[in-house]
Amino acid sequence: MLTSSPTPSAGLTKPNAPLADLFLQFLIVGAVSFGGGIIAYERILLVEKRKWLNADQFMAYLAISQTMPGLNSVNLAILTGDYLRGIKGSIIALLGLVLPGSAIILLLGLIYTALTDHAITVLLLTGIAAGATGLLAAVTYRIGDAHWKKPISLILIAATFVLMSIVKLPLLEVLAIMAPISLFIYRPKGSS
Repeated sequence: MLTSSPTPSAGLTKPNAPLADLFLQFLIVGAVSFGGGIIAYERILLVEKRKWLNADQFMAYLAISQTMPGLNSVNLAILTGDYLRGIKGSIIALLGLVLPGSAIILLLGLIYTALTDHAITVLLLTGIAAGATGLLAAVTYRIGDAHWKKPISLILIAATFVLMSIVKLPLLEVLAIMAPISLFIYRPKGSS
């Protein structure tokens, strides 16, 4: 068992979670949730529906999962599975959560491989790429709102674009060039 798992509150007994039910419930969560909403689905499953955790335990596991590398939702499933059924529970919860998404991506990859030469595939992927680019641009604009008004920031953005898109340097080389420059420009300044 993982040693960092929070223990149940005093007076509470560990709930009975059959491995098959643990797998099925995390499989359903993995199949119906997208993006950041998965944590909400996990809370509904673990605290409200199955009552495998109380609200404090859920928040403790969520806090721990946020300190671990990887996806919070996957870490939360592993920690919960460990608490409920030990290492077998961790593996079962993990498999249940990631299997639907993995199967969908595998299926899409197989379809893409089979249809890669068809014009409709190229058009579909071009549309998806355009949508993803638009979303990325919108998020970048919102996150960097204050920096769009600073000339030095615009110069750094333009230089990065030129190095990546026109000079066609690999990402690591662009980072090796631009990161030190950006860190120097935006370094904390001592009080005058």
